Amino acid sequence: MKIIRHMMVLVATLAFFVPAARAEQAQKAASHNTQEDRIKKLEERADAAEKAAASAVMERDYITRTQKQYEAYYQKVLNTQMWTLGMMGLLLTLVFVLVARFSLRMIDEQTKTATAGATVQMRNEYTRAMAKEVQKLWDSNSADSRKLKEALTAQIGELEQNLKDRSDFQMQFVQALAGGVAGQHADAVAVFRNALSAYKSGKPRNLMETKIGAMAVRCIFESVQRALGENYLEKAREELADALYNKLDEELAMAALQVGWLAPLINERRPAIVEPPAPEPVAETPAPAPVRHIVSAEADLPLDDECDSCRLITT
Repeated sequence: MKIIRHMMVLVATLAFFVPAARAEQAQKAASHNTQEDRIKKLEERADAAEKAAASAVMERDYITRTQKQYEAYYQKVLNTQMWTLGMMGLLLTLVFVLVARFSLRMIDEQTKTATAGATVQMRNEYTRAMAKEVQKLWDSNSADSRKLKEALTAQIGELEQNLKDRSDFQMQFVQALAGGVAGQHADAVAVFRNALSAYKSGKPRNLMETKIGAMAVRCIFESVQRALGENYLEKAREELADALYNKLDEELAMAALQVGWLAPLINERRPAIVEPPAPEPVAETPAPAPVRHIVSAEADLPLDDECDSCRLITT
């Protein structure tokens, strides 16, 4: 700093001395006092120039320091802003991640809820459909079971009735045979009539063969003959007039083949048959199902006068 100051002083001195030298050469007659004044002025100027130079250096140093301070401040501000921006970016990223995760979780929960609801609805619909089908099946099975029960009940009732009719016929017939063997022919006629009544009740169901009924008819009239002796024809005629023998024409005809004196009485009972006109052709009906009958092992054999060959076998 001192060197610069001396150089400035030297330059200023030269700048003043050169004109002064020229002035001295031009004015050799200037006074000594005037030169001193000028030297003082030069010194003052040199001091002013030195002060100005020092002030310029100080101002330059101040500007340099101020510039560095501003640079440091702006650098700090820049760093602060960058850090703030980084933190904001990190915070936004974190918020975005949290929002995305929350959204995905919500979507997953909604999907699970919707799936569970749809599953429950499908299960309920399936349960209702299954309940309807089960109810339909139950109703159908109930109806079938009811029909089957009714059919079985009817069949069992029919079988019971058949068994009852067969049992009644067998019991009455056997009792009548026993009465005939014991000589109680009048009582045997009544019991044989009961047996024939049991036979007639099962005839619409084809419960027993026609020859069984014919055998009962024959036994009745033979018992009448034995009970009344020679007066049996009038009693036999009265017996044939009974409603019990209605719709037993075939049985009467078969009995007449075994009892010769019975045929005229049957012809008297039955009026002359007028030949009916030819029936119109009708659709063939299926043959009735075979029915188990009470048959005699010797039913096809000729019946003797005592009806001892009338034996009943339950099959």
